[in-house]
Amino acid sequence: MRQADEPKSAGAVLGWLVLSALAPGSAHLRTGWRRTGLVLLSCYAALLLALLAFVLSNDLGTLAGSATQDSWLTAIMAGGIVLGLAWFALIVHSFVVLRPGRLAQSGQALTGTVAGLLAIAVVVPFGYAAQSAGTSRQTLDRIFTAPENEGEPPPPEPEPEDPWAGRERVNILLLGGDADDNRTGVRTDSMNLASVDVKTGNTVLFSLPRNLEDVRFRPDTPMARRFPGGFDLPKDANGGSSDLLNSVWEYADAHPEIFGGKQHQGPKVLMDTIGYTLGIEVDWYALVNMWGFARLIDAIGGVRISVEQDVVFGKYNEGLVKAGTRRLKGADAMWYARSRTNSDDYTRMRRQRCVLGALLDQADPATVLTRFNQIALATKELIRTDIPRPMLRHLVPLALKVKDAEVSSVQFVPPLINTGYPDWDKIRDIAEKALRASSRAQAPVAASASPAATPTSTPSPGKTPKKPQAKDGQDPAQGLTEGCGGSSAKG
Repeated sequence: MRQADEPKSAGAVLGWLVLSALAPGSAHLRTGWRRTGLVLLSCYAALLLALLAFVLSNDLGTLAGSATQDSWLTAIMAGGIVLGLAWFALIVHSFVVLRPGRLAQSGQALTGTVAGLLAIAVVVPFGYAAQSAGTSRQTLDRIFTAPENEGEPPPPEPEPEDPWAGRERVNILLLGGDADDNRTGVRTDSMNLASVDVKTGNTVLFSLPRNLEDVRFRPDTPMARRFPGGFDLPKDANGGSSDLLNSVWEYADAHPEIFGGKQHQGPKVLMDTIGYTLGIEVDWYALVNMWGFARLIDAIGGVRISVEQDVVFGKYNEGLVKAGTRRLKGADAMWYARSRTNSDDYTRMRRQRCVLGALLDQADPATVLTRFNQIALATKELIRTDIPRPMLRHLVPLALKVKDAEVSSVQFVPPLINTGYPDWDKIRDIAEKALRASSRAQAPVAASASPAATPTSTPSPGKTPKKPQAKDGQDPAQGLTEGCGGSSAKG
């Protein structure tokens, strides 16, 4: 039974229609559809309370990690479609019960047009959620299938009580590769090992130079048997060297006979080699296509970096990244990080660290959410990794910890290390002390740029952790963005 005092003006009809979009059942109660209105409002209130209870009972990291699982993504896709259709039907039925046919012809035209637009508008957020979930699923499926793991059964889901299997730190090798259509194989010109404390998120980023010579391999491995005295190959025809650290992956991939005919051994060999060099067990790797990385930077809207001096780039020095503090697009950020003109490998390593620090600081959750589809599409062509898909559920919360934790950097470059004649014991000693210092810092804070002359890691409030000292007394650890001229400044 409907009431006799139904809305009699176009404004009243539209007002109740908009209210119904926000509080389903309002129009039905107004026009006498009491039972239907109460059921709709009750279901809506129950849905909101359940959602609120779910959010309050889980932290952001847990929610973000769970959202990487297929079951969740499927549920989000299905839920988005179902709720979108339900809200569309709600607007249509609310419009019908408001009886716009009793209005003048102009009022009917106005309310009908607005109702149609509103019905479409309420579907958009649900459709966006479903589309984002589908894009995430496709992206994750593409990224987390490394060629060397194709055909192997997926790893078992780790126990949620102890996903790290008793480990205190997780070590991920972050590689920047220069693979291209006109180049055979992969050369890893950027090699950084991120060691993360699973409790605090405190991280040490170890940077190894591409031109590290005489690389040693773990004893009793195929590469150690091939090169018992270290990685050593004849000079190239043009006098260049193809036996530097950045060529290990490429060489292993090109010589499957060393590994009994097994293909795609480059990643595993490089992980083991760098782990042996640092005295650290490497868990997984992630290879980033350097120019795909530029697309990722564009997807988040660029990064704000302070360029200390003009950086020239290009085959004929035709490009220029001008000095100054501003937001750089992806291509300019990559040229800033990679250009060799008028600079050496160690300067490039510092600039690459500055770009990483700026990205870590500026890619906040709000930016990621608002630009999610652009980021997902850029990432799909960007990363190759052997991280097991089930581990994402636990790695995402850990990554959120890292953003607010102490992040320090150790770069094995001259004068700390002679890349032509490396002191392997010294490298391992420095790495061990840096990890101990990182583990002692219990209260994590975000790393920030510092103009201090002596590089140091960012200390926790009220604590002054001891720094790892090189054998000559030099402190090799520094904040991730120290010496970057304020590159991590937001804005």
